[in-house]
Amino acid sequence: MAMMTPQDIQIRVHSRRGSNMIHPVSLESPQAQPAATPNPNVVIFREVKHFKKWFPWLIPSFVIANTVMFVITMYVNNCPKNSISCAARFLGRFSFQPFSENPLLGPSSSALEKMGALDVGKVVHKHEVRIGLIYLISGVGGSLLSALFIQTNISVGASGALFGLLGGMLSELITNWSIYVNKVAAFLTLVLIIAINLAVGILPHVDNFAHIGGFLSGFLLGFVFLIRPQFGWVTQRYASPGYSSTPSSRKFKAYQCILWLVSLILLIFGITVGMVTLLRGVNLNDRCSWCHYLSCVPTSRWSCNTQPVSCQAEQTGSRYTLTCSNSSKSRTYSLLNPTATQIQGLCAQLCR
Repeated sequence: MAMMTPQDIQIRVHSRRGSNMIHPVSLESPQAQPAATPNPNVVIFREVKHFKKWFPWLIPSFVIANTVMFVITMYVNNCPKNSISCAARFLGRFSFQPFSENPLLGPSSSALEKMGALDVGKVVHKHEVRIGLIYLISGVGGSLLSALFIQTNISVGASGALFGLLGGMLSELITNWSIYVNKVAAFLTLVLIIAINLAVGILPHVDNFAHIGGFLSGFLLGFVFLIRPQFGWVTQRYASPGYSSTPSSRKFKAYQCILWLVSLILLIFGITVGMVTLLRGVNLNDRCSWCHYLSCVPTSRWSCNTQPVSCQAEQTGSRYTLTCSNSSKSRTYSLLNPTATQIQGLCAQLCR
């Protein structure tokens, strides 16, 4: 039975900047190589997991924000003043509506509307459901483009759908250009906001493909769903009897109809081709060698490589030769009793 020497230990790592903690994992014995003499000076370093101590602030912030909004809503509700009966009346102004009106111990529907809740009738009759469709379809478009380019990691979030709303705002401004007053200022402001948000996507660990896919989907959907009739046509249609106005022959201008048709065709074609390509298992990075820069641009401060870092180290006295398993790059270092963390750091720099 073979014994495992300290030189045979394999260490797995997930490197995180600024950390100094190593969490050991199970040891793996190296595969036996027939007709080969093992070298006791060879050490294989795989990714060593580093975890930085941090304070969980995101979820507590959401909890605090929701609690504050609930207290404000109950203050606006003021059940003792606006209702005959209240639950937990000892809370005074913050008491709840009766169970028959709100069994979840909360405010009345009128108080929720004052705080910005949606009215179903207004949503349906004022066609605000179109915004919901843009949000949902943009989320699908963003996830589709992300899946076509990023196939080795998991990406989650609603940012693709939110970028779809930005794209819809931009196309709505373009297709209804004639009805805006400060159109140039609105256009430049919107383009600046979009550019800044897309620029953030070139940072590592940000799925900018979802942002781009959602933005393009929402941009096309805005031409389809957010087209508005011309002011002259609306005036003529809703004018009071006896009021004479210049007749308007068309509800929409020619360029609006062209943008509507072209956008609808491109949207259907793009989603269909994307779904077929995804189901066939095609990786678009193989078809576009530079497209990965749209999601992450490597610099001297960060790396865009999300693959596990693996190095092989060979010791000769105080000299260590590291060889990156991913790129086969090799470099020799003069080190005096280095720790595994120090060697792993050099390995991460070598494999960048």
